[in-house]
Amino acid sequence: MENKNILKGVLFVAMGASFYGMLATFVKVAYEQGYTTAEVTTSQFVLGIIILGIVNLIMKSQMTLPKVEKKDKRKLMIAGTSLGFTSLFYYLSVQYINVSIAIVLLMQTVWISILVEAILAKQFPSAKKIIAVILVLFGTILATNLVNQEVELNPKGIFWGFLAACSFTTTMFTSNSMANYLPPYKKSLWMLYGGSFVIVIFLIFSQIGPYYSENLLNFYKNVSNDTASIHPFNFSIFTNWGIFLAVFGTVLPPILLNKGFPHTGLGLGSIVSSLELPVSVTMAFIVLQEKVLPIQWTGIAIIIFAIILSNLNFKKSK
Repeated sequence: MENKNILKGVLFVAMGASFYGMLATFVKVAYEQGYTTAEVTTSQFVLGIIILGIVNLIMKSQMTLPKVEKKDKRKLMIAGTSLGFTSLFYYLSVQYINVSIAIVLLMQTVWISILVEAILAKQFPSAKKIIAVILVLFGTILATNLVNQEVELNPKGIFWGFLAACSFTTTMFTSNSMANYLPPYKKSLWMLYGGSFVIVIFLIFSQIGPYYSENLLNFYKNVSNDTASIHPFNFSIFTNWGIFLAVFGTVLPPILLNKGFPHTGLGLGSIVSSLELPVSVTMAFIVLQEKVLPIQWTGIAIIIFAIILSNLNFKKSK
Protein backbone atom coordinates (compact mmCIF):
# COMPACT_ATOMS: atom_id res chain seq x y z
CA MET A 1 0.00 0.00 0.00
CA GLU A 2 1.35 3.46 -0.88
CA ASN A 3 2.67 5.76 1.83
CA LYS A 4 0.42 8.53 0.54
CA ASN A 5 -2.66 6.40 1.22
CA ILE A 6 -1.40 5.48 4.69
CA LEU A 7 -0.86 9.14 5.52
CA LYS A 8 -4.39 9.96 4.37
CA GLY A 9 -5.70 7.13 6.51
CA VAL A 10 -3.88 8.52 9.55
CA LEU A 11 -5.45 11.93 8.97
CA PHE A 12 -8.96 10.46 8.62
CA VAL A 13 -8.61 8.35 11.79
CA ALA A 14 -7.17 11.33 13.67
CA MET A 15 -10.12 13.53 12.68
CA GLY A 16 -12.65 10.83 13.59
CA ALA A 17 -11.04 10.30 17.01
CA SER A 18 -10.89 14.07 17.56
CA PHE A 19 -14.63 14.40 16.95
CA TYR A 20 -15.30 11.64 19.48
CA GLY A 21 -13.08 13.41 22.01
CA MET A 22 -14.72 16.76 21.38
CA LEU A 23 -18.19 15.24 21.73
CA ALA A 24 -17.68 14.12 25.35
CA THR A 25 -17.57 17.71 26.62
CA PHE A 26 -20.91 18.64 25.06
CA VAL A 27 -22.53 15.40 26.21
CA LYS A 28 -21.59 16.40 29.74
CA VAL A 29 -23.26 19.78 29.21
CA ALA A 30 -26.41 17.96 28.05
CA TYR A 31 -26.33 15.83 31.22
CA GLU A 32 -26.06 18.99 33.34
CA GLN A 33 -29.22 20.24 31.63
CA GLY A 34 -31.07 17.16 32.89
CA TYR A 35 -30.98 14.88 29.85
CA THR A 36 -30.40 11.18 30.39
CA THR A 37 -28.06 8.72 28.73
CA ALA A 38 -31.00 7.13 26.92
CA GLU A 39 -32.16 10.49 25.56
CA VAL A 40 -28.69 11.51 24.40
CA THR A 41 -27.89 8.20 22.68
CA THR A 42 -31.35 7.89 21.13
CA SER A 43 -31.18 11.37 19.59
CA GLN A 44 -27.67 10.64 18.30
CA PHE A 45 -28.61 7.41 16.56
CA VAL A 46 -32.04 8.44 15.26
CA LEU A 47 -30.83 11.71 13.73
CA GLY A 48 -27.58 10.07 12.65
CA ILE A 49 -29.50 7.47 10.64
CA ILE A 50 -31.71 10.17 9.11
CA ILE A 51 -28.73 12.33 8.11
CA LEU A 52 -26.77 9.41 6.64
CA GLY A 53 -29.93 8.22 4.88
CA ILE A 54 -30.29 11.62 3.19
CA VAL A 55 -26.59 11.62 2.26
CA ASN A 56 -26.96 8.18 0.66
CA LEU A 57 -30.03 9.30 -1.30
CA ILE A 58 -28.19 12.38 -2.60
CA MET A 59 -25.13 10.38 -3.61
CA LYS A 60 -27.30 7.71 -5.21
CA SER A 61 -28.97 10.35 -7.40
CA GLN A 62 -25.56 11.58 -8.59
CA MET A 63 -23.71 8.31 -9.13
CA THR A 64 -24.16 4.56 -9.18
CA LEU A 65 -23.41 3.14 -5.75
CA PRO A 66 -22.36 -0.49 -5.27
CA LYS A 67 -25.09 -2.69 -3.85
CA VAL A 68 -24.59 -4.16 -0.40
CA GLU A 69 -24.38 -7.93 -0.56
CA LYS A 70 -26.93 -9.70 1.66
CA LYS A 71 -24.28 -11.42 3.74
CA ASP A 72 -22.53 -8.07 4.31
CA LYS A 73 -25.77 -6.40 5.42
CA ARG A 74 -26.10 -8.91 8.21
CA LYS A 75 -22.42 -8.73 9.12
CA LEU A 76 -22.37 -4.92 9.20
CA MET A 77 -25.48 -4.72 11.38
CA ILE A 78 -24.12 -7.29 13.81
CA ALA A 79 -20.74 -5.56 13.91
CA GLY A 80 -22.50 -2.19 14.24
CA THR A 81 -23.95 -3.21 17.59
CA SER A 82 -20.48 -2.47 18.96
CA LEU A 83 -21.19 1.22 18.40
CA GLY A 84 -24.05 1.00 20.88
CA PHE A 85 -22.37 -1.42 23.29
CA THR A 86 -19.27 0.75 23.66
CA SER A 87 -21.31 3.64 25.08
CA LEU A 88 -23.45 1.43 27.31
CA PHE A 89 -20.52 -0.50 28.78
CA TYR A 90 -18.67 2.75 29.46
CA TYR A 91 -21.65 4.30 31.28
CA LEU A 92 -22.07 1.17 33.38
CA SER A 93 -18.40 1.27 34.36
CA VAL A 94 -18.48 4.87 35.56
CA GLN A 95 -21.28 3.97 37.99
CA TYR A 96 -18.82 1.84 39.94
CA ILE A 97 -15.41 3.47 39.41
CA ASN A 98 -13.83 6.88 38.94
CA VAL A 99 -14.19 8.35 35.45
CA SER A 100 -10.41 8.62 35.12
CA ILE A 101 -10.02 4.87 35.63
CA ALA A 102 -12.83 4.19 33.17
CA ILE A 103 -10.98 6.25 30.54
CA VAL A 104 -7.77 4.34 31.23
CA LEU A 105 -9.68 1.08 30.78
CA LEU A 106 -11.20 2.31 27.51
CA MET A 107 -7.73 3.18 26.24
CA GLN A 108 -6.77 -0.49 26.56
CA THR A 109 -8.18 -0.62 23.04
CA VAL A 110 -4.71 0.36 21.86
CA TRP A 111 -2.91 -2.80 22.96
CA ILE A 112 -5.95 -5.03 22.36
CA SER A 113 -6.00 -3.88 18.73
CA ILE A 114 -2.27 -4.49 18.37
CA LEU A 115 -2.78 -8.00 19.77
CA VAL A 116 -5.72 -8.72 17.44
CA GLU A 117 -3.75 -7.49 14.43
CA ALA A 118 -0.75 -9.65 15.40
CA ILE A 119 -2.96 -12.74 15.73
CA LEU A 120 -4.71 -12.14 12.40
CA ALA A 121 -1.46 -11.37 10.58
CA LYS A 122 0.42 -14.14 12.43
CA GLN A 123 3.26 -11.67 12.90
CA PHE A 124 4.79 -10.18 16.05
CA PRO A 125 4.23 -6.38 16.34
CA SER A 126 7.15 -4.15 15.41
CA ALA A 127 9.29 -2.63 18.16
CA LYS A 128 8.05 0.82 17.19
CA LYS A 129 4.42 -0.17 17.68
CA ILE A 130 5.16 -1.71 21.07
CA ILE A 131 7.00 1.42 22.20
CA ALA A 132 4.15 3.61 20.92
CA VAL A 133 1.58 1.54 22.85
CA ILE A 134 3.61 1.82 26.07
CA LEU A 135 3.92 5.58 25.61
CA VAL A 136 0.18 5.95 24.91
CA LEU A 137 -0.80 4.01 28.04
CA PHE A 138 1.72 5.90 30.19
CA GLY A 139 0.54 9.22 28.75
CA THR A 140 -3.07 8.21 29.44
CA ILE A 141 -2.32 7.67 33.13
CA LEU A 142 -0.73 11.12 33.35
CA ALA A 143 -3.40 12.86 31.25
CA THR A 144 -6.17 11.54 33.51
CA ASN A 145 -4.18 12.52 36.62
CA LEU A 146 -4.62 8.99 37.90
CA VAL A 147 -1.33 9.02 39.84
CA ASN A 148 -2.52 11.83 42.13
CA GLN A 149 -5.91 10.34 42.98
CA GLU A 150 -7.00 7.99 45.70
CA VAL A 151 -9.16 5.49 43.87
CA GLU A 152 -11.16 2.43 44.79
CA LEU A 153 -11.17 -0.40 42.30
CA ASN A 154 -14.58 -2.01 42.00
CA PRO A 155 -14.50 -5.35 40.13
CA LYS A 156 -17.80 -4.56 38.39
CA GLY A 157 -16.48 -1.23 37.12
CA ILE A 158 -13.28 -2.84 35.84
CA PHE A 159 -15.33 -5.55 34.12
CA TRP A 160 -17.63 -3.09 32.28
CA GLY A 161 -14.75 -0.78 31.41
CA PHE A 162 -12.73 -3.59 29.87
CA LEU A 163 -15.78 -4.73 27.87
CA ALA A 164 -16.10 -1.16 26.55
CA ALA A 165 -12.51 -1.38 25.29
CA CYS A 166 -13.18 -4.75 23.65
CA SER A 167 -16.34 -3.39 22.02
CA PHE A 168 -14.52 -0.34 20.67
CA THR A 169 -11.84 -2.65 19.28
CA THR A 170 -14.62 -4.49 17.41
CA THR A 171 -15.75 -1.20 15.88
CA MET A 172 -12.24 -0.45 14.67
CA PHE A 173 -11.78 -3.98 13.34
CA THR A 174 -15.01 -3.66 11.34
CA SER A 175 -13.91 -0.30 9.97
CA ASN A 176 -10.60 -1.87 8.97
CA SER A 177 -11.63 -5.08 7.24
CA MET A 178 -15.36 -5.47 6.51
CA ALA A 179 -17.16 -4.53 3.26
CA ASN A 180 -14.45 -2.08 2.18
CA TYR A 181 -15.90 -2.01 -1.33
CA LEU A 182 -18.69 0.22 0.01
CA PRO A 183 -18.43 4.01 0.28
CA PRO A 184 -17.81 4.99 3.93
CA TYR A 185 -21.17 6.77 4.28
CA LYS A 186 -23.08 3.70 3.08
CA LYS A 187 -21.09 1.30 5.26
CA SER A 188 -21.57 3.60 8.27
CA LEU A 189 -25.33 3.67 7.74
CA TRP A 190 -25.63 -0.11 7.95
CA MET A 191 -23.46 -0.13 11.06
CA LEU A 192 -25.72 2.49 12.66
CA TYR A 193 -28.72 0.24 12.01
CA GLY A 194 -27.11 -2.38 14.22
CA GLY A 195 -26.09 0.13 16.86
CA SER A 196 -29.59 1.60 16.99
CA PHE A 197 -31.01 -1.82 17.90
CA VAL A 198 -28.88 -1.83 21.05
CA ILE A 199 -29.86 1.74 21.89
CA VAL A 200 -33.58 1.01 21.49
CA ILE A 201 -33.34 -1.97 23.85
CA PHE A 202 -31.46 0.20 26.35
CA LEU A 203 -34.06 2.96 26.02
CA ILE A 204 -36.91 0.55 26.74
CA PHE A 205 -35.29 -0.99 29.81
CA SER A 206 -33.74 2.18 31.23
CA GLN A 207 -36.41 4.84 30.70
CA ILE A 208 -39.63 3.95 28.86
CA GLY A 209 -40.22 0.64 30.61
CA PRO A 210 -39.34 1.85 34.12
CA TYR A 211 -41.62 4.85 33.74
CA TYR A 212 -44.65 2.69 33.03
CA SER A 213 -43.79 -0.35 35.06
CA GLU A 214 -42.71 -0.42 38.68
CA ASN A 215 -41.35 -3.93 38.28
CA LEU A 216 -39.10 -2.89 35.42
CA LEU A 217 -38.01 0.13 37.43
CA ASN A 218 -36.86 -2.08 40.30
CA PHE A 219 -35.15 -4.42 37.83
CA TYR A 220 -33.29 -1.53 36.21
CA LYS A 221 -32.17 -0.12 39.56
CA ASN A 222 -30.88 -3.51 40.66
CA VAL A 223 -28.97 -4.04 37.42
CA SER A 224 -27.48 -0.57 36.95
CA ASN A 225 -27.34 0.59 40.57
CA ASP A 226 -28.98 3.80 39.39
CA THR A 227 -31.17 5.56 41.95
CA ALA A 228 -31.97 8.56 39.75
CA SER A 229 -35.62 9.37 39.12
CA ILE A 230 -37.17 8.13 35.89
CA HIS A 231 -39.16 10.60 33.78
CA PRO A 232 -40.88 10.54 30.38
CA PHE A 233 -38.65 10.86 27.33
CA ASN A 234 -37.73 14.52 26.82
CA PHE A 235 -38.05 15.12 23.09
CA SER A 236 -36.43 18.56 23.35
CA ILE A 237 -33.08 16.75 23.21
CA PHE A 238 -33.62 16.44 19.44
CA THR A 239 -33.73 20.21 18.91
CA ASN A 240 -31.31 21.29 21.63
CA TRP A 241 -28.44 18.83 21.17
CA GLY A 242 -29.59 16.05 18.86
CA ILE A 243 -28.29 17.36 15.53
CA PHE A 244 -24.93 18.40 16.98
CA LEU A 245 -24.46 15.09 18.78
CA ALA A 246 -25.55 13.14 15.70
CA VAL A 247 -23.19 14.92 13.31
CA PHE A 248 -20.14 14.75 15.58
CA GLY A 249 -21.03 11.49 17.31
CA THR A 250 -22.66 9.10 14.85
CA VAL A 251 -22.15 10.57 11.37
CA LEU A 252 -18.65 12.00 10.88
CA PRO A 253 -16.63 9.66 13.17
CA PRO A 254 -17.89 6.38 11.63
CA ILE A 255 -17.41 7.75 8.12
CA LEU A 256 -13.88 8.95 8.87
CA LEU A 257 -12.91 5.73 10.65
CA ASN A 258 -14.35 3.59 7.84
CA LYS A 259 -12.41 5.70 5.36
CA GLY A 260 -9.15 5.73 7.31
CA PHE A 261 -8.73 2.28 8.87
CA PRO A 262 -8.45 0.34 5.59
CA HIS A 263 -5.33 2.43 4.88
CA THR A 264 -3.75 2.47 8.35
CA GLY A 265 -4.53 -1.06 9.49
CA LEU A 266 -5.88 -1.97 12.92
CA GLY A 267 -2.65 -1.53 14.88
CA LEU A 268 -1.53 1.88 13.61
CA GLY A 269 -5.13 3.13 13.50
CA SER A 270 -5.70 2.26 17.16
CA ILE A 271 -2.57 4.22 18.15
CA VAL A 272 -3.72 7.26 16.17
CA SER A 273 -7.24 6.97 17.64
CA SER A 274 -5.75 7.59 21.11
CA LEU A 275 -5.80 11.25 20.06
CA GLU A 276 -9.35 11.18 21.41
CA LEU A 277 -8.12 11.60 25.00
CA PRO A 278 -6.00 14.76 24.49
CA VAL A 279 -8.84 16.37 22.54
CA SER A 280 -11.31 15.46 25.30
CA VAL A 281 -9.14 16.95 28.04
CA THR A 282 -8.44 20.10 25.99
CA MET A 283 -12.14 20.66 25.19
CA ALA A 284 -13.06 20.23 28.86
CA PHE A 285 -10.42 22.84 29.70
CA ILE A 286 -11.73 25.34 27.10
CA VAL A 287 -15.51 24.83 27.29
CA LEU A 288 -16.12 23.60 30.83
CA GLN A 289 -13.13 25.46 32.28
CA GLU A 290 -12.06 22.33 34.12
CA LYS A 291 -8.69 22.57 35.81
CA VAL A 292 -5.95 20.76 33.92
CA LEU A 293 -2.70 20.22 35.84
CA PRO A 294 0.79 20.37 34.28
CA ILE A 295 1.11 16.60 34.71
CA GLN A 296 -1.98 16.17 32.51
CA TRP A 297 -0.53 18.38 29.77
CA THR A 298 2.63 16.27 30.01
CA GLY A 299 0.55 13.13 29.43
CA ILE A 300 -1.12 14.74 26.43
CA ALA A 301 2.30 15.64 24.99
CA ILE A 302 3.48 12.04 25.45
CA ILE A 303 0.42 10.68 23.60
CA ILE A 304 0.95 13.08 20.70
CA PHE A 305 4.64 12.13 20.60
CA ALA A 306 3.68 8.44 20.48
CA ILE A 307 1.41 9.13 17.50
CA ILE A 308 4.22 11.02 15.73
CA LEU A 309 6.67 8.21 16.55
CA SER A 310 4.39 5.60 14.99
CA ASN A 311 4.32 7.64 11.76
CA LEU A 312 7.98 8.64 11.45
CA ASN A 313 8.69 6.03 8.78
CA PHE A 314 6.35 7.82 6.36
CA LYS A 315 8.58 10.87 6.28
CA LYS A 316 11.72 8.77 6.01
CA SER A 317 10.29 6.74 3.12
CA LYS A 318 9.22 9.87 1.32
